[in-house]
Amino acid sequence: MALKRIMPCLLYDGKGLVKTVKFKNPSYVGDPINAIKIYNEKEVDELILIDINATKEKRKINISKIADFAGECFMPFTYNKGVKTVNEFYELFKNGVEKVVVNSLIFENPSVIKEAVTKYGSQAVVACVDFRKNMFGKKNVYSFAGHSIKYSPADFIKYLEQDLGVGELFLQNVDAEGTWEGFDNDFIKQITDLSSLPVIACGGAGNIGHLKEVLYTSGANAAAIGSMAVYSKKGMGVLINFPKRSDVIIE
Repeated sequence: MALKRIMPCLLYDGKGLVKTVKFKNPSYVGDPINAIKIYNEKEVDELILIDINATKEKRKINISKIADFAGECFMPFTYNKGVKTVNEFYELFKNGVEKVVVNSLIFENPSVIKEAVTKYGSQAVVACVDFRKNMFGKKNVYSFAGHSIKYSPADFIKYLEQDLGVGELFLQNVDAEGTWEGFDNDFIKQITDLSSLPVIACGGAGNIGHLKEVLYTSGANAAAIGSMAVYSKKGMGVLINFPKRSDVIIE
């Protein structure tokens, strides 16, 4: 059986960790370094940090700060947002980041992604695939940064995999983010059936059952958790948290 992974997906606003619901109304949940230290003590397979304001504010990546986070992190560390150049890929990798997730760059300058894949390998570059319902209630892929996607899901996945050469997909359900309502297993299954790449499912995790279902019925290779990783329960206070691997994973 292929390795199944569970990982915290932390949102960083440039100052501290926050949590959103459907990527709106961020609430402060703590200091990144303190959270990472706690995750080091738990059975965390990987950690993803998303700088939610980097692209929107059009600011450069704070390499020094990311280096501090990566240096504290004992598990593989993945970074997302604001990467524009091959040199920024280099600086992130040099300072302890193992994988870089790309989103807006797919539409703005895909040649940079191709060059990064050539230099650092496909395993180091992850493509973020956002999806949500359209006005007709149909789920489709789109860019959260506001770029329209003219591809069908099948053509878009083919483009990421074959044309850009990325090594993994980060499948993000915008409608479910922060809701605790569960993953969209049907759509995730649709994507995993289209691609031979490993898929990280993100958006909606609320309990152990959700994690088991997405990992063993949808074809996802990994589950990223947000609210479950920073709150004790839905509607309750902040608590850096992580489920026991043995409660979820069938070894």
